[in-house]
Amino acid sequence: MIDYKLHIPGPVNVSDQTYKAMCTPVMGHRSADFVDLYQACQPNLQKLFQTTDPVFLSTSSAWGVMEGALRNLCNKKVLCCMCGAFSDKWLDVAHRSGLEADALQVEWGQHIEPEDLKSKLSSGEYDVLTLVHNETSCGMMNPLADIMDVLKEFPDVISVIDTVSSFSVVSIPKDLWGIDVILTGSQKALAMPPGLALFSVSERAFKRAEEVKGRGYYFDFLEFRSNHTKGMTPSTPVIPLIHALNHTLKTIFEEGLENRFLRHEKLNQMVHNWVFNHGFELLPQKEFSSKSLTCVRNNLDIDVAGFVKTLREEKKISIDGGYGKIKGKTFRISNMGNESEDSINYLLSQMDDVLSKFLPS
Repeated sequence: MIDYKLHIPGPVNVSDQTYKAMCTPVMGHRSADFVDLYQACQPNLQKLFQTTDPVFLSTSSAWGVMEGALRNLCNKKVLCCMCGAFSDKWLDVAHRSGLEADALQVEWGQHIEPEDLKSKLSSGEYDVLTLVHNETSCGMMNPLADIMDVLKEFPDVISVIDTVSSFSVVSIPKDLWGIDVILTGSQKALAMPPGLALFSVSERAFKRAEEVKGRGYYFDFLEFRSNHTKGMTPSTPVIPLIHALNHTLKTIFEEGLENRFLRHEKLNQMVHNWVFNHGFELLPQKEFSSKSLTCVRNNLDIDVAGFVKTLREEKKISIDGGYGKIKGKTFRISNMGNESEDSINYLLSQMDDVLSKFLPS
């Protein structure tokens, strides 16, 4: 039985009300009842994605849609913007999908410079771009608005944007910025269990998909669009999570989007203040730091694994001890989802109690 509070970068804590929504009896996924549920989600989903395009529900992790997007959209070559573990992985996924792909690589924690992107795209080699908006592995948020301005100069390049850990944390106006494919998952700021991916596709991207062979079936954008018109999904959906989604959307709009964005920013700043007050540093530049989680540079050279383990065992709180090649050199603290000032203050006070055991004397 798990009896600790999650402040890892995902999954995050799920409320009792969300779990209760998941206990709604299932129905046939080709029934009128499911159509009603699916269609009930759409208006709020479109408002949250800031789009007039449909929003699709995929029973998968976001990685399914990330791979599927490449299979749907690439005729020439993919350019993968790489700045951390998850954006780096996209290049491997492209190659495993049999596609030509190149990297625009920066150090983990650094952001993608729009001018560097412009220079790379100017070769005319690429017809798909992949970008992780908020690189969870290193707590860095790319300047998405500026990047989308660059892409306006390259109309043949379809943008695929992973917003898994930034979606509903900051405003991401899909249509205004001209994003072609935007995707996210249920287990981050939406504060639901894992297993549901959400994504929206522009008309421009659909036209590209119509030209591409070998799209497969499970993640075929055209199958999603065809079924969407009937209020359904191409394959059997995870109905309990869609009940949870409907509940979550209602709670988001009860709070109000601007209030939600401001709450995440305020909680994130509380964690940053703790970082600076204890002499730690952020891994990314402050200007490009995530609003949903904090990646702390272990510049004080503490025993991160011991700190994380003790916090979990003594305080029943789970934070993350760093990811991949920066494990132990960093640690990560999440403030996304349903967190409040009270819950973050409690987290930081408990971290204070434990940290004293690990600071140099």
